[in-house]
Amino acid sequence: MAKYKMHLLVCGGTSCRASASDSIIEKFKSEIAANGLENDVQVILTGCFGFCENGPIVKVLPDNTFYTQVKPEDVTEIIAEHVIKGKKVNRLIYNPEQKKGSKSKGFYRKQIRIALRNCGVINPENVDEYIARDGYQAIGKVLKDYTPAQAIDIIKKSGLRGRGGGGFPTGLKWEIASKNAADQKYVVCNADEGDPGAFMDRSVLEGDPHSVLEAMAICGYCIGATQGVIYIRAEYPLAITRLKIAINQAREYGLLGKDILGSGFDFDITLRYGAGAFVCGEETSLIHSMEGLRGEPTNKPPFPAESGYLGKPTNVNNVETFASVPVIILKGADWFSSIGTEKSKGTKVFALAGKINNVGLIEVPMGTTLREVIFEIGGGIKNGKKFKAAQTGGPSGGCLTEKHLDTPIDFDNLIAAGSMMGSGGMIVMDEDDCMVSIAKFFLDFTVEESCGKCAPCRIGNKRLYEILERITNGEGTMEELERLRNLSLVIKDTSLCGLGQTSPNPVLSTMDNFYHEYLAHVNDKKCPAGQCKSLMKYVIEPEACVGCTACARNCPVNAISGERKKPHVIDTAICIKCGACIEKCKFNAISIK
Repeated sequence: MAKYKMHLLVCGGTSCRASASDSIIEKFKSEIAANGLENDVQVILTGCFGFCENGPIVKVLPDNTFYTQVKPEDVTEIIAEHVIKGKKVNRLIYNPEQKKGSKSKGFYRKQIRIALRNCGVINPENVDEYIARDGYQAIGKVLKDYTPAQAIDIIKKSGLRGRGGGGFPTGLKWEIASKNAADQKYVVCNADEGDPGAFMDRSVLEGDPHSVLEAMAICGYCIGATQGVIYIRAEYPLAITRLKIAINQAREYGLLGKDILGSGFDFDITLRYGAGAFVCGEETSLIHSMEGLRGEPTNKPPFPAESGYLGKPTNVNNVETFASVPVIILKGADWFSSIGTEKSKGTKVFALAGKINNVGLIEVPMGTTLREVIFEIGGGIKNGKKFKAAQTGGPSGGCLTEKHLDTPIDFDNLIAAGSMMGSGGMIVMDEDDCMVSIAKFFLDFTVEESCGKCAPCRIGNKRLYEILERITNGEGTMEELERLRNLSLVIKDTSLCGLGQTSPNPVLSTMDNFYHEYLAHVNDKKCPAGQCKSLMKYVIEPEACVGCTACARNCPVNAISGERKKPHVIDTAICIKCGACIEKCKFNAISIK
């Protein structure tokens, strides 16, 4: 085997692939071959580096050079200058000081990567690279040194809580499943990630699938299960492909299947595909979908640990939870519990999205403040705008505002602030966002994703959405504001599952923190952020208009009239508020009232 002098790590995550990273890899290989460097330089496909805003990313080892926004046409220069001459291509090296509006002190500086430890480091399609990073050492250690009860005790002492949103203690969940006797038990990985703006679990599966397979085998040993199932949505083709490759490789190495590592323990994993129903993130809905039934929740108890998939004891954890297990086994419970806060141990992966400079995937210790995440790791708000709010927990969460910037992020603090951890989506908003419209956006999603089984969620959320629609159209009343809050509280108290119980959170949190915006929409018939079209009014200022007719010539509905060289007027009854007139006016004569 060749001993390479240099490695070129190229991001192969979904985001970078969409920006031609596959072409970059092929170009590197052809340039290396053309220069006779096949025995000196190796190109390695990796998972997501996390720095999605600046992809495609190429990392050069051993000198640790980090190139961003690389294009296929840059490859020749990197080979000629860096690889052959040893001169770095400075224009491709990320410099946060040159990025407009950025106040970044280092995207990775405050991160501790546990679940993401191998993403961007190894080739996810090569089991040998995972093994070289201590892969499958944890399952070997568990099978050799621990009884199931001892292994469960390690997970309990670590303080690991479910990262799928509920935050239930993982070790306790395993213990409950282990105590329920049955001829067959199941380990289920919930990879049905459906929050808007969330891509945490997807990236782990694309970048380090073996860590999840190993953790599921450990869980199977602990609870007495021989079969694992990964429930993954069919819209994740790259993750599915890499999981299939990983499962086949693990079977070939004797790390899945019969008599794993000669221990007598049998465990294998299959895949089940979801059709994209958000409600199937709830474990009983997920199990029903796996069984070929409608994805609808059921009352608990019985919990899946007692009667789950095919009526057998079933343990369900999400991708990020499983990804943390092998390293906990190897480094110990005390090591993991030393990270984070008193009641929320370890780290949390967040998908940063929205009006933020460094959109991407991050992993920070529990207890990191929102200010650190947004203004240090995230590099601040785009275009120098003012921070307004961050929505955590997706459609089930709530908004955190400027007063929450110094709140340590963990399970309990987010709930106290009127939001929740959720699976880890974090959408950042600036001064131009209308919070009433944001609440309506999430309610629209929830209405579409409701399974329809219970009336509070099926009917109540539709009524909430209709009230918000009237408010943003300028038709709301003060009585409806009161109804909006009361109905939200009723839905939270009476819905069957977590989807309905948390669906009013965006409404309640925006009403608590931005009630003045609701009042402006209702009383003044104005949208302070200028986002609600029904409340906009395009007006031509007579003193600024020179009568050039550019606006009238570009209006798609002929709503602008006037003589040449004389002030024009807009017929607001016809105007569709498309903005074409403002775009074409060179004299700033058109404003929005």
